Amino acid sequence: MSYAPHAPRGALIAILTVLISSEVALQMADLGWIGSPRWRSLAYQYGAFWPGLLDSWAPNYAAQPVTMFVSYAFLHGGLGHLAGNALALWFLGQAVVARIGQGGFLGVFAITSLGGAVSFAALSAGTTPMVGASGALFGLVGIGVGWRFFDSTATPLRRTRHVLGSIALMVLLNILLNWWYDGHLAWQAHLGGFATGLGLAKWLGARPRNVRTPQRQRQHH
Repeated sequence: MSYAPHAPRGALIAILTVLISSEVALQMADLGWIGSPRWRSLAYQYGAFWPGLLDSWAPNYAAQPVTMFVSYAFLHGGLGHLAGNALALWFLGQAVVARIGQGGFLGVFAITSLGGAVSFAALSAGTTPMVGASGALFGLVGIGVGWRFFDSTATPLRRTRHVLGSIALMVLLNILLNWWYDGHLAWQAHLGGFATGLGLAKWLGARPRNVRTPQRQRQHH
């Protein structure tokens, strides 16, 4: 995906500001510089995605079983987790903003976060909570793959091969990340975010392909 260097990025910067500010505040609380070391635990209790809340667990507030489908994306498990997601969001987000605008970007971020949470709820067998914006990030990757498919003038077979190749790379990346995080990777959210973004590509910013028709041979009379 390419992007316009001077496209407005206020929405993207706003999302990044919230992500970074929340983790920095929790880091400072962990160190005892502000607030209480309990802040991180409380943030997870109120904002993380808890599969048990879809079963028989009692929520901390009435709307939590609904709001957690998006709020989890604004919390992270540490500075390393945040740094990787923030950098990816900055580079991937610019292309989406440039193509469908800031409102479209916010919509994609919210919908793919939701898609990631739904997939995690459906495929996760445990009760471990989930945090992180990577569901939305894989959604941005998915919409980029979809746009490349719909924009391409190549044959359907070659375009399909590209999508399958991208999916294979995503699978490999998740295997490596799962190894890196010692099995504590919410791959279900990655899968859901990617699939949601891929599905959105057809309706958000897809450009009609310029199909070249062979020129008719001129007849000389």
